[in-house]
Amino acid sequence: MILYPAIDLKDGQCVRLLRGEMSAATVFGDDPAAQAAKFEAAGCEWLHLVDLNGAFAGQPVNGAAVEAILARCTVPAQLGGGIRDMATIEMWISKGLARVILGTVAVENPDLVREAARAFPGKVAVGIDARKGFVATKGWATETTVQATDLARSFEDAGVAAIIYTDIDRDGAMQGPNIDATEALARAVSIPVIASGGVSRMEDLIALRDTGIIAGAISGRALYDGAIDLTTALQALKA
Repeated sequence: MILYPAIDLKDGQCVRLLRGEMSAATVFGDDPAAQAAKFEAAGCEWLHLVDLNGAFAGQPVNGAAVEAILARCTVPAQLGGGIRDMATIEMWISKGLARVILGTVAVENPDLVREAARAFPGKVAVGIDARKGFVATKGWATETTVQATDLARSFEDAGVAAIIYTDIDRDGAMQGPNIDATEALARAVSIPVIASGGVSRMEDLIALRDTGIIAGAISGRALYDGAIDLTTALQALKA
């Protein structure tokens, strides 16, 4: 199982939100590229980047910070937030991004996901963010009547590289991930599922790994707080 250290970008800074609330942001640093370099030095295989302002604006906002990370690091990075048209997808991939994450647009324009997955094999993931099983979009500000499992299944034949599943109520709360819901989703589809939201201690990572079906896990706050030591975690997950 791959561990993805998270760098959430708001106003050019590294932050973590509590349950997706922009007003509940904790700033962890003002040099995202330096933070990314620390994660890379610790041995991570991937980076998970989120343009929080972009998720609300519907277009890239923290582009300069993302480009600085791509320029400084050699490990592959995936990015979500504000990527809602083909031009933006093409732009990021041309700048060296390994994978774009399509969230809001996966609900509102699923044909774009299919088109992008065909155009850029292995470089398109779907971000499914859910509250109590129902998908939320536009930076989690808009709740829908779409069930997370139904949305995931609708992309079974699209060629997407992964599904990043976030349980919003667990995100940033340090209360542990929703392992049951994440495992159920992973077993409902053949697409690799990456868990996000609530990963707060080593035991969470081990429990996700031990499902035998979850392909990856994203952690942010726990790494910044020191609740999880990245190097130790990476070694444990390889064992």
